[in-house]
Amino acid sequence: MASGLPPLALDTTVVIPSFNSASYLASTLEACAAALSRTSWSAEVIVVDDGSTDATSEVVEEIARTFPFALRLMTQPNSGRFLARWAGIEAASGRNVLLLDSRVLLGPESLRHIESALDADPSRQIWNGHAVTDPAAPLVGHFWEVPVHVYWGDFLGNPRPVEVRADNFNRYPKGTGVFFVPREVLVDACLAVWPEKNAALASDDTKLIRHIAEAHPIQLDPGFWALYRPRTNARAFIRHSYGRGTFLVDSFGGTSRGWTAGLLGLAALPVAGVAALLGLSLSGMLPWAGWLAAGALVVGASPAVVAATRGCPRRGLGAYLAYLPLFVIPYWAGLIRGLRVHGSQLSVRKHARRTAVNGVGR
Repeated sequence: MASGLPPLALDTTVVIPSFNSASYLASTLEACAAALSRTSWSAEVIVVDDGSTDATSEVVEEIARTFPFALRLMTQPNSGRFLARWAGIEAASGRNVLLLDSRVLLGPESLRHIESALDADPSRQIWNGHAVTDPAAPLVGHFWEVPVHVYWGDFLGNPRPVEVRADNFNRYPKGTGVFFVPREVLVDACLAVWPEKNAALASDDTKLIRHIAEAHPIQLDPGFWALYRPRTNARAFIRHSYGRGTFLVDSFGGTSRGWTAGLLGLAALPVAGVAALLGLSLSGMLPWAGWLAAGALVVGASPAVVAATRGCPRRGLGAYLAYLPLFVIPYWAGLIRGLRVHGSQLSVRKHARRTAVNGVGR
């Protein structure tokens, strides 16, 4: 363990990064406390206010007065989720850390499920939560159900306990929105994938989890589940799509030749398509331009067809088809930004461990 961190005085620290999530925090913390209370663990909760402009700090301070576990508030200028989590990890005094997003509701028995599993087999130390989209979310919040069913429909259509490892990493859904891990392992992973440039534009989950999976099996188990409450309006959806385009490059750029080619192809294809469409139109070849436009629509809608065969809910299919026009341009623009910021990773994936970040290791 790197020096400069507090002693391991508790079983678990819950770290919740929060940016303008004041309206969600009361229910998030209530569900977290309920799940912790069903275990025998000693625990604390740290909320990191990442430069919010709403009442995040006031809400947490008020809840802390009656919260059944130690509840601490940390504040920092807006720096992105990676650095917000890192601030909480640095301050954590638990042997284990539960990363929990501010809009995620833990299942009541989720942590008890982990405790029972650890009692039976202490080697099963790392757990990726099975996140279920809130069925009551507005339609726009269900858009991503199509992409995730395209990639991970085999698991989502039949959730069951599996181990995520380096050799099957891309076969299963994963994320740090609800992620349980020994603090020492998490610190090592954070330092290994530390952002080289703007941390707010860096992946906050895939790279970190991939690094962990290279050395430790990760449990993905529907017994450890949580309800994910997605964005509730089109404006937030567009902003999120822009960010996900950038994170995609940082998450997968340089991991294989196929991914590198795919990322470059995704960046070039819309430009080539628009150029071809304009060229055909200006040349008076309007029927051909129409066929090209129709083909683009078919290609764009095809993921919904694939997702439908893999058990995607109808509401997710409807959300995808309804909001695809709002998704394409922001996501592509985010991808271009990602290639500009993280383009150096396309040829060489760097794994150098950072040993002197924010005072750690000094």
